Amino acid sequence: MAKQKDFDYIWTDKKRTLFGLPISFTRYFLTETKFITRKGFLSLVEDELDLYKVTDKKLKLGLFQRMFKCGTIIMNVKDVDTPEKVIKSVKKPREVLALIDKQIDINRDKYSIRGRDLIGLAPGFHPGDVLDHSGHEDCMYDDPV
Repeated sequence: MAKQKDFDYIWTDKKRTLFGLPISFTRYFLTETKFITRKGFLSLVEDELDLYKVTDKKLKLGLFQRMFKCGTIIMNVKDVDTPEKVIKSVKKPREVLALIDKQIDINRDKYSIRGRDLIGLAPGFHPGDVLDHSGHEDCMYDDPV
């Protein structure tokens, strides 16, 4: 009997180690809506994030990674448990980043979300709290005195 896949993967790879070899128990999966990181051998831990929550991406190409055609992708995510997702040492990092970017745009269009929609308020700031010019806190719904 054939094993059934959980998702339809657009891309999958393992974290590369010494000499760009995939000798690692960390595996990455890209689906149409999620990015999944699976770590472990006997005990597995999976972390998934919704692609529409990605606010910024960065590509990091170290000297040894470039020698073995690998790179690291860093994504800033509007997520509670994973504010920064690091995809370490994958082959063809520019192509992978382009795939991720394409899926992010598709998901943002699907949910009608743009990057500015994900930008939050400063920590500790509440929309009902407004400072007037004298520096005193007033609720914006109070009548002027």
